[in-house]
This record gives sequence, structure tokens and C-alpha cells, in this order.
Amino acid sequence: METPVVEIITNFLKTIGLEYTLRTIYEPTLLPGIALENGRLIIDTEKLTYPGDLLHEAGHLAVVSPDVRKTMSGELPAIDLHQGGEIMAFAWSYAACIHLGLDPGLVFHQGGYQGRSNGILDNFLNGRPIGVPGLQWLGMTFEQKNAEKLNTLAYPNMLFWVREK
Repeated sequence: METPVVEIITNFLKTIGLEYTLRTIYEPTLLPGIALENGRLIIDTEKLTYPGDLLHEAGHLAVVSPDVRKTMSGELPAIDLHQGGEIMAFAWSYAACIHLGLDPGLVFHQGGYQGRSNGILDNFLNGRPIGVPGLQWLGMTFEQKNAEKLNTLAYPNMLFWVREK
């Protein structure tokens, strides 16, 4: 069953151009109710335990180039590209929560991040947003000090949500 939070998130994904499909997932997945398939999120709303995980996984897709994105399926291998993407997905998903008016605890919930969710969320809530330098490097946002120099909005405001090159 699609909940209001899932509907908010999937509408956002549609708006920013990230593809998803709602369907039953039969194979085991790293996160309940979510799979990656050729750069598309597969969402099984009956098995989805934590809707915020959708934003985190979308963050992984959003921060890679389109040619890499379309190859992303199953569990992501522990290579530099995906390890750096993990940290940027933290920042991306936090910004998405703020943009959507959702509680960031939805993403950084007690069931995830190997018991580190409180610490990760604390970084964002106390002005230590990890992963933002990577998003800035990609041109997706600006750290506070650079935004002030350019007289523009800083993170968690995003210049664009999905990397195009």
C-alpha cells in the first residue's frame, strides 16, 4: 500500500527525473522493499519498511553520471565510486527531506546505518553536513562559505537534483 510519505517521495522522484517502478520484489534485497535495476528504483510498497530509504537510494542514483546510473543494479559494489556516493547520498537525502518538508529522521532512522543514524543526523542538525563538499564539487549545491562569496543560497538548497554529466 502506498502511504502519503511514499507518494510525496515518488512524486518528487518523478519531478526530478529519477525513474522508479512500483511492483512486487521477489528476490532478497539489501533494504526491504527497494531494489536497483538498471538505474531505476524498484519499490515494493508491501515490503517497504522505511520510506526514507527511498530517498537515500535515490541519492545514490542522483550523484552519479547518467552512464554510470544506467548500470546500477542490485547491491552496489564497495568501490571508490560508490563509497564516495554513499557520503553524498547522506547529504542529498537530507536536503531532499528539507525540500519536501519531511523530518530528516525519516532517512536517518534507527533501523539503518549500522547503529550510526543518530550520529549522522546530529552532524546535519548541528551544521556539520557531511557529503556536501562532494555535492559542491559536482556543482549541485554550495557550502555556506562559498555561497556567501557568490551571494547565492547554500546547502541544503540544491542547484539541481540529478547529475546530468
